[in-house]
Amino acid sequence: MLALGSWLSAEDIARLALPGLPADKRKVNTLILDERWATRVGPDGKPLCRKRSGRGGGYEWHSSLLPERARQELVRRGMIAAPVATTSNVVAMPVAGAPAAWAAFERLSAARKAEAMERLATLQAVEAHMAAGTTKTRAIALAAADCGVSVATINAWFARLAGVPRHDRLAYLAPDTKGGGKASEIDPELWDIYRSDWLRFAKPTHRSCYFRLQRIAASRGLAIPSAKTLQRKLEKEVPPEVILARREGREAVGQIIPAQIRTTAHLHAMHTVNIDGHVWDVRVQFPDGEIGRPVMVGIQDVYSRKLLAWRIDKSESAILTRLAFADLFKNYGIPRACVMDNGRAFASKWISGGTKTRYRFKIREDEPAGLLLALGIENRFATPYHGQAKPIERAWRDYCDYIARHPAFEGAYTGNSVVNKPENYGSRAIPLADFEAVLAAEIPAMNAKLGRRTENALGGSFDQCFERSIAAGAPVGRATEAQMRLALLAVEKVRACRKTGAVTFAGNRYWAEGMSRHAGALLNIRFDPDNLHGSVFAYDQQEQLLAELPVWEASGFDDMAAAKRQARLVADHRKAVKATVAAERLLDAAEVARALAGIGEVEPSMPEPRVLRPVRQRGNAAAVQAVEQGAFMDRFASGMASLEERKTSAGLRLVE
Repeated sequence: MLALGSWLSAEDIARLALPGLPADKRKVNTLILDERWATRVGPDGKPLCRKRSGRGGGYEWHSSLLPERARQELVRRGMIAAPVATTSNVVAMPVAGAPAAWAAFERLSAARKAEAMERLATLQAVEAHMAAGTTKTRAIALAAADCGVSVATINAWFARLAGVPRHDRLAYLAPDTKGGGKASEIDPELWDIYRSDWLRFAKPTHRSCYFRLQRIAASRGLAIPSAKTLQRKLEKEVPPEVILARREGREAVGQIIPAQIRTTAHLHAMHTVNIDGHVWDVRVQFPDGEIGRPVMVGIQDVYSRKLLAWRIDKSESAILTRLAFADLFKNYGIPRACVMDNGRAFASKWISGGTKTRYRFKIREDEPAGLLLALGIENRFATPYHGQAKPIERAWRDYCDYIARHPAFEGAYTGNSVVNKPENYGSRAIPLADFEAVLAAEIPAMNAKLGRRTENALGGSFDQCFERSIAAGAPVGRATEAQMRLALLAVEKVRACRKTGAVTFAGNRYWAEGMSRHAGALLNIRFDPDNLHGSVFAYDQQEQLLAELPVWEASGFDDMAAAKRQARLVADHRKAVKATVAAERLLDAAEVARALAGIGEVEPSMPEPRVLRPVRQRGNAAAVQAVEQGAFMDRFASGMASLEERKTSAGLRLVE
């Protein structure tokens, strides 16, 4: 039970003029708000605040909320009972509002949190003095002098912590934050118009959106808050993901998610390579006189990041890719897997034909296997426009800095965009041979550069990482001569001529002896795209070599030498066919006929039927007709039937 006089109003506290408390009612109310007396509870969990009964209303506060000196003065005056001393330590009960206090503490700024820490340190200093034997009054005075605060302030902090567990003290010592007043209101329809106007891909400014909103609101006779208020309201209420999606696009939303962390520690050199094209920011003069920016197709080892092979041309193509792979196979071997995008140069059926996930061009079930599939290289397509999926994209950035800006290319460097052109842009064009010579020297230097911080380089160079993995026993497939020819030859599916077996491709006709036996067959031809006037190699659908087919060149209409060669070829072909026929040792027709002469005539035999179908005749006329027909057949078989009877039976009429 609370003792009589234990409940006091703010006016009572001010009138009593207690030590450590103001004597002004307004200041007492300010102290009550600062120390959150309304949220305090006693050891029994009951609130230390209650409504005041009687005229005027208001609230009353329990005397346990007062500073210790004030409570002692009330005891001395006999207004409240003295506390009962106990031998056991009093354990503070958890405050009901502790979660809310900690939630409010989390929303404070760093400066206010630091201020709360200073207050807690001051109170801990007071308790340290008391633990050393100093009285509380003396301890508070010493801490006040050390920390530069008043004794009344420290007493107020202790009063604020009445009934608060030690682990919750920091949250209750935080300075109070006062709100900024009532939030401004806006018509819901106008708010939707403002949000929709600002959340567009055109990225309009808040100022322009507010200008349009002012005109709409004026036409409807409605008031709107200030532009800054609406901007803060929009940034507070609209989720950041929505702002990114509506103003930046889907790609920006995807960038919120941290990038995937990929490790290559489980791989080894020549296990996986990745291939990509790069347009150099250098003006080059090609052998035909054309000036442009060259394109390089490069192949990089994923484990060591070493650039293994590259080829240069005017544009990215399947031929350039095929030649780069040929260099890789020749100098290093055959990898197990290759990562590429689905660009035309890489998703060509010459390179990745037969891959089910190519997603470019028409995929046929019977299309010939491309270079990678034929050599057992696993093909993996990377996400388009996603540089993180191909480590070689990082190498292109280094090459732009170390090679494209090389002193040998001064005046030919174009810059990486139209707004970053150097002052001497377009003053030179490097001959292609000179450009390739610089690359042949600088790319190996980049591979040998020390201080690489990749996962596997460990501060060394790409060359050292590659060689270390190979020396450790990394399995590498070596390319045979047949596989090299496979790499250097493209493949296409064609149908041979149904009469001669000749193959027509790219405007040329190819034929060789023995192709007539494959007339009309579906063949795979392998050829060198750089030499279509040479020979092609014909394979069947099981990839077995059939023949080497030279080009069947056209000749002039009056070219007698060509005509003689053609006649000689036809004669030779006829002789070869005649010899082949003779080698078969075939029998002539008379011999076959003599073999048939010894065979006697075979009597026709009718097997005994297992089921007999009855034949019925209807009426007397049918019976008479059947009897007469039977008699006539007997006379006809014996040759005794007259001519009239025979003609009549054949449906003929005798004309005299």
